[in-house]
Amino acid sequence: MSAFDEQIHQLLSTGEISQATNLVLRGLGPEVLGFLSGVLGDDEADEVFSTFSERLWRSLYGFQGRCSLRTWTYVLARHELGRYRRGIRRHEDGRVPISQLQEVLAEIKTQNRSTLARDRRDTLSQLREELPIEDRTLLILRWDRQLSFDEIALAFADDPENLSEIDRKRESARLRKRAQLIKDRLIEKARKLMPS
Repeated sequence: MSAFDEQIHQLLSTGEISQATNLVLRGLGPEVLGFLSGVLGDDEADEVFSTFSERLWRSLYGFQGRCSLRTWTYVLARHELGRYRRGIRRHEDGRVPISQLQEVLAEIKTQNRSTLARDRRDTLSQLREELPIEDRTLLILRWDRQLSFDEIALAFADDPENLSEIDRKRESARLRKRAQLIKDRLIEKARKLMPS
């Protein structure tokens, strides 16, 4: 367990959910927002990031530590991305007010914009944006966020807490092959676009 994970567990054990959530958003928020922006674009990513932040606020106390906190935040982000893509909108009832987090969210979004502007200029980034969302998600998690294929298998799982070791290894191997095929296709397309 990382020092960051231990710090969050300590805060949760003393009931300091607000402080733990703020630390998680400050520590991992820019990375998650960058992931969502890479998959969806800035405007849609902002909306999904807001719902991700609410979900994090409501569910952080239930984090079991069966995977790293970083992996778990990608699981949450990916689930919110799926909900968004399916058009599920939550009712106003039951929404957790995130007014306490607005400063943190604004800071994260501001930091992330300048980084994203640079990243999108290169040819591979443009080609990557043409990929289906699932392929884009896989590439961002692996190469931009440097998650292991085991962590990505958990992030892609519908129920990561109950994913068996055998299923995780099988999914990890499948994702590794898929990522390599996507990478090879992108490199080939980039070569064709580059002047000789």
